[in-house]
Amino acid sequence: MCGIAGWIAYDRDLTAEREVLDAMTRTMSCRGPDAGGVWADTHAALGHRRLAVIDVEGGKQPMAVERDGRTVLVTTYSGEIYNYRELRDELIARGHAFRTSSDTEVALHAYLEWGEGFTERLNGMYAFALWEPRERQLLLVRDRMGIKPLYYYPTPDGVIFGSEPKAILAHPAVRPEVDAEGLAELLAFTKTPGHAVYRGMYEVRPGHVVRVRPEGLAERRYWALEAREHTDDRETTVRRVRELLDDIVERQLIADVPLCTLLSGGLDSSVITALAAKRLGAAGKGPVRSFAVDFVGQTENFTADALRGTPDGPYAHALAEHAGSDHQDIVLDTAALMDEANRDAVLTARDLPFGSGESDTSLYLLFKEIRKHSTVALSGESADEVFGGYRWFHDEDAVWGDTFPWISSLGTGGFAGRESGGSAGLLHRDVLDRIDIEGYRDARYREALAEVPHLPGESRLEHRMREISYLHLTRFVQYLLDRKDRASMAVGLEVRVPFCDHRLVEYVFNTPWSLKTFDGREKSLLRAATLDVLPESVAQRVKSPYPSTQDTRYADALRDRVRALAADSSSPARPLIDRDAAERAAKGTGHESRQSMEVALGLDSWLRRYGAELTL
Repeated sequence: MCGIAGWIAYDRDLTAEREVLDAMTRTMSCRGPDAGGVWADTHAALGHRRLAVIDVEGGKQPMAVERDGRTVLVTTYSGEIYNYRELRDELIARGHAFRTSSDTEVALHAYLEWGEGFTERLNGMYAFALWEPRERQLLLVRDRMGIKPLYYYPTPDGVIFGSEPKAILAHPAVRPEVDAEGLAELLAFTKTPGHAVYRGMYEVRPGHVVRVRPEGLAERRYWALEAREHTDDRETTVRRVRELLDDIVERQLIADVPLCTLLSGGLDSSVITALAAKRLGAAGKGPVRSFAVDFVGQTENFTADALRGTPDGPYAHALAEHAGSDHQDIVLDTAALMDEANRDAVLTARDLPFGSGESDTSLYLLFKEIRKHSTVALSGESADEVFGGYRWFHDEDAVWGDTFPWISSLGTGGFAGRESGGSAGLLHRDVLDRIDIEGYRDARYREALAEVPHLPGESRLEHRMREISYLHLTRFVQYLLDRKDRASMAVGLEVRVPFCDHRLVEYVFNTPWSLKTFDGREKSLLRAATLDVLPESVAQRVKSPYPSTQDTRYADALRDRVRALAADSSSPARPLIDRDAAERAAKGTGHESRQSMEVALGLDSWLRRYGAELTL
């Protein structure tokens, strides 16, 4: 796992622009703390920061292939190709010779052998650039599910690109400008494929390739969810899900560095931890290490609410004991969650103020502690999107509502794991009128629905549940994957997401809803496929979102900061804030949510740190 950056300019000599490339590449140091490198010729400059995971000695980048003394292909690559060993054997049989045992070199030779069609052969998470000096062509490639981020900024004579916006913003030609549409995208809680919030900047869409040539840019889709008839019966379907999971976990355990799992005690993370423990044990490499986040006093003083009926701790410990994992709880307090340095680190990691507050901060602190012990972690992320685990999948009002189901279920701005309420609740009415969040969200919803593939003859319910699944697999999950990637890579930790393997996603997407819920519960298929490796308490636990602190001192600290923000005439966010609403929130007398306070504070910090210009 790594961070990449680059600049293509067909009207200038980039060999004289080393200082700019170095500045862009330095912003990716957090993603690649182990090594760095640059490569440049007349019209292309590529930068790389490396987190060494596979072939620690031989996988240095940028990496090139030379023939007859000439460079024919060079890459700056981020990610992991889980089937690289099979591809390497096939390429050797076809006459290719390798200098390293890295998956990066496999990607280079796969392109040389199969051209742009090589993407269809890759199994993994990746975002990388391929430059062909002779053809003066760049390819920007992103994995099918969008696990790894990749951004680009077209220029009059080429393109600037990077793993994160901060790499592009380090280029002197780019300004951090955000218009009304960008701010609406930021606050609408639906991540639009390709949208980067910053004006003029784009994200390579999942399953797409962007080709850059002197005549301009072109985008090509190489993968999308397709509607296919599912002919397997229940027993066969359950067995196939388990076969896929066993294969996926085995592949994703490959690493030349210490590895662990994230364990919340929920079904998803417990399945990954249990299967990893079983595989490592069979190979004589156990036990697996596992980590969970908790808050001081949370288990002892837990109070059930509408989102969380049980604390995570007892279930995580039950699974750890059952699977024999070497488990550790990372326990956080309110002081750490409110620490300004930690909150600034999260903002820098994400490049934007998403208003997720302590859920982002706690995730960052969890990963920071894990990084002291492991370089790679396996996560249960995305199982809810794949198998239908969120409560709104089973809420008729949300299912049949005329908007994104998570919005319908959680209110006008709430998000999974957050309390409901308007995320824009502290923004001034004039600002809200200009950005029109509801109108923007509705347009994006209609746009997403128009993409959904269907089979002829589907029942009304199956038709709608295919739409609900598609919305989650192409919009909702993007927010969560980006959040996890940024928080983990900010501390140099690679997080893998087995449930995002495209083979599993395709298979379950086309499994009828009646099979996905055959026992009348959420995630029936996943539970049935893994019952043998789980303790009964964990297998039957009701879905609980990512934990949130229940310490009332956290909300008190937020109100204190909102009070200071409302009184600070120098705050760049002050023109955006409704002072009356801010004062009510600070006193705890209004209906403004905790999340709306996080958004206001985040906007202030972002405008100060990034010098962003809002053109509303």
